[in-house]
Amino acid sequence: MKLIISSLSGQPIYRQIEDQIRSAILTGDLKAGEGLPSLRHLSQELRVSVLTVTRAYTELAQEGLVENIQGKGTFVADSGDQVMRQHLEDRVQSLLGEAVDAARRAGMEPDRIRGLLDGLLGDKGSASASEEGKE
Repeated sequence: MKLIISSLSGQPIYRQIEDQIRSAILTGDLKAGEGLPSLRHLSQELRVSVLTVTRAYTELAQEGLVENIQGKGTFVADSGDQVMRQHLEDRVQSLLGEAVDAARRAGMEPDRIRGLLDGLLGDKGSASASEEGKE
């Protein structure tokens, strides 16, 4: 995992670390159970204080995205965890919102957008969508 820290971003360094790790988890670049670099290793690599990395890891742990195991390190939480599922669901909703906004800017009608989504979901998704419409 490669993190890039910028002193010019205006965002605190711990927040930059936190955001990049969160993004890697939610995109699947970091898998459930995968270990994060040790506090000392990451702080040396980024040339920041161990306390800065500790704060980032603590924030992620409070969100339920990672878990600290005493004496072993920090690991990505199980994706079956309720908190993780909620984060992933929020990300999907955000991405779908961006896609719908782009489609509307392109002048697409709602039925056309639904058709595209049904096509992406495949037959299984189309069957579910048509069953929901009957309810």
